[in-house]
Amino acid sequence: MKYIQNLTEGEDVNEVYLCKAASIREKKNGDEYLDFKISDKTGEMDAKAWDLNAGVEDIEPGMYIRVSGKVQSYKDMLQLRATGVKKCKEGEYIESDYVPTSTYNIDTMYKSLLSYVESVQEPHLHALLEEFFIKDTEFISTFRKSSAAKVMHHAFLGGLLEHTLSVTQNCRFFAEKYKILNHDLIITAALLHDIGKTRELTAFPVNDYSDEGNLIGHIVMGVTMVNEKAVNIPDFPKLLLDELNHCILAHHGELEFGSPKKPELAEAMALNFADNIDAKMQTLLELFNSNASNAGAEWMGFQKSFDSNIRRTKV
Repeated sequence: MKYIQNLTEGEDVNEVYLCKAASIREKKNGDEYLDFKISDKTGEMDAKAWDLNAGVEDIEPGMYIRVSGKVQSYKDMLQLRATGVKKCKEGEYIESDYVPTSTYNIDTMYKSLLSYVESVQEPHLHALLEEFFIKDTEFISTFRKSSAAKVMHHAFLGGLLEHTLSVTQNCRFFAEKYKILNHDLIITAALLHDIGKTRELTAFPVNDYSDEGNLIGHIVMGVTMVNEKAVNIPDFPKLLLDELNHCILAHHGELEFGSPKKPELAEAMALNFADNIDAKMQTLLELFNSNASNAGAEWMGFQKSFDSNIRRTKV
């Protein structure tokens, strides 16, 4: 595949790309042309189809399209002069070529996640986890592909799975180190703390907030999803369910960070710490792997997420 970041002026192209924007515009003479934007995991490029012939189909943002044409320079920027635009069918492209994707294997991560499900011995919590991660095939499919954010940490395909696994690993360490923590409760809370993001964010390639996500948010949505499953598990202890719901409701730690509740259980506090550690370290990882860092920069400049100028050390 010819990735966008590697395209050069004068190069002929006949590749599948993701359509990011598309509109029909008028030339000065009144004729219409297609103005659109193509993208893949390496970048974006403006494109124009000046002749709306039979080889140029109607397209919309979010579609995978096969584009033929030549790369040209316009006002010192590369753009594609397209002579053909065709809609693609599923199976004609590999999704990971067009959207940012976890560097870890999805199947391997999910297998590791299931090992944590098996580690939970309390029967009601174990049954609840099985309802999500073993029995609900639609949820599993969505969860494995979901992003953990729109633009912040883990904003890539498989990001929610990667983040959930990391938070659960952190919580396992806390539970082993600090014996005041209820292992089964904190592991269950870690596995379920962000499940609402499967509804808050739309699927790739769009990866934007849904109406429900904007209006309600993933924390409350996650508690709703837990209760939808728990009601079908016989004799689920009310206090245990309340404790689990509290951990999810409080996992952002502070009201100003979106938590409906501040942590009032040791498990909720530990989950907040585990979640924050992974989010912050992943943000640093993505910063250090940015183009500025690859160019040899040591000082990253002021970073709003950390309220500080960040310097990279040698490793």
